[in-house]
Amino acid sequence: MKKIALFIGLFMILSSCKNSKISLDSNLYKNSFNGVLVIDPTKKDTLNNLNSTKYFTPASNTKIFTLYTAIHILPDRIPALQYISKKDTIYIQGTGDPTLLHPYFKDSTAISFLKKHSNIVLNTSNFKDNKYGPGWAWEDYDAYYSPEKNGLPMYGNVLTIHNKENIISTPNYFNDSIIFSDLQKKREEHSNTFYFNNDSTDTITTPFITSNNVTKDLLEEILQKNIEISSTLPEGDKNIIYGIASDSVYKKMMHESDNFLAEQLMLVSSGILSDTLNFKIAKEYILETQLSNLKQKPRWVDGSGLSRYNLFTPESMVHVLHELYKKLPKERLYTLFPVVNAPKIKKGDTVQEPYLYAKSGSLGNNYCLSGYLITNSGKTLIFSFMNNHFAASSSNIKKEMHYFFEHIRDTY
Repeated sequence: MKKIALFIGLFMILSSCKNSKISLDSNLYKNSFNGVLVIDPTKKDTLNNLNSTKYFTPASNTKIFTLYTAIHILPDRIPALQYISKKDTIYIQGTGDPTLLHPYFKDSTAISFLKKHSNIVLNTSNFKDNKYGPGWAWEDYDAYYSPEKNGLPMYGNVLTIHNKENIISTPNYFNDSIIFSDLQKKREEHSNTFYFNNDSTDTITTPFITSNNVTKDLLEEILQKNIEISSTLPEGDKNIIYGIASDSVYKKMMHESDNFLAEQLMLVSSGILSDTLNFKIAKEYILETQLSNLKQKPRWVDGSGLSRYNLFTPESMVHVLHELYKKLPKERLYTLFPVVNAPKIKKGDTVQEPYLYAKSGSLGNNYCLSGYLITNSGKTLIFSFMNNHFAASSSNIKKEMHYFFEHIRDTY
C-alpha cells in the first residue's frame, strides 16, 4: 500500500510549500487543536491520520450527516403537504417542507392544491420540537442564517426587503410592521417589528417569529379565503402531496451552507418515519440503523451545525462520506458538494480542474473541511480536516490546508 511518508510520524499536518513542513508547535497552531484523516477508499489505505478519533466542533460539517440522513429517508421529491378529506372540508398538516414560497425555490405546489378547496382546516400538532436548536446564540434571533423551525414554513420563515426604485417586502403581510430606522438590529426580539434603513440599497433578510396565527394569516393572504385552526384531526389515512426534487434542496443546503434547509430536512425526515416532526426522531433512527457501526458516536444536537454543542470526529465524518461514496454515482455525489478550489488560470491559459468537492464548516476560531479529493492520477480520496480553537486568522488556516491538499493531489 502506497503511503505519503512525508506526513507520517512527526506529521506536520500542513505543507507551507512543497517539500517543507510546519510543525504543530508553530505559531500558526499554537494553542489550537487539529485532526486529519485521509483514506483511499479503493485500496482501503490510510494516507494521513492525526487525532482522527478525537472529538471536534464540526460547525457546518454537521450538514454532511444531515445530507446522509435525508438521502436515506426521503423520496426523490420533497413531501410538500399532508391532508385528510372529510366531506367538503380538507384538514391539512405541514411536513416541514422548507420550499413553500421560499425566496429561492418559490415552490407553490401546496398553494395550487389548496386553491382547489373552499373549506380548509389547519392542524399543527405534529410539530413537536423547539423553534431553535440547542446552544444557538440568543443574539442571532434577527440574523439571516437562523430562521425559526416549524411544521409549515413559508417564505423560508424570513422577511425579505428590497430597496431599489422603491421598497418591496416579501411577504407583504409584514408591510405595516416595518419601521424605517438606522438601528443596528433588524427586528425586535419578541415581536414581528422590523427595522430597515431607508438609505440602504441592500437586500435585507430577517427571520420572523412563527406561530399558528402567523401561518394562518399568511395562508389566508395568498389563498384569499378563510382558514380555520383546529387542535385535532379526523381519523383516517393522510394523503401526501409531493413538491420539488429533493436533490435541488440538498444542493442548495450544501453549496450555500443553508441552516434553515438543513434543520427542516431533518424535520421532513422525521415526518416520514413517524407522525411527528422532531429532529431527534430522524437523528436517533439514522444512528441506530445505517450508522450503528460508527466507532465514535457523535454528540449531534442540530441539523445545521449552528450549535457548539455538536461533537464529531474526523473518522466519523470520513465514515459517512465513504458511505455516500459507495451509495451514490459520482456524477450525482459531486454535484451535491461545493467545489472548494476555484479554477485558476495557469501558464498557457490552462484552466485548473476542480479537485476538492467538500463541505466547509466555520464558527469563531474553528474551521473544518470534509469531502472528496481528486488526485492528478485520477484517484478519489476521502478526507476530513478539522481545526478547532486556533488564534490565527481563518484565511491563514485555509491557505495552509490548501498547500496540504495540493501536495496530496500532485503526489498520490
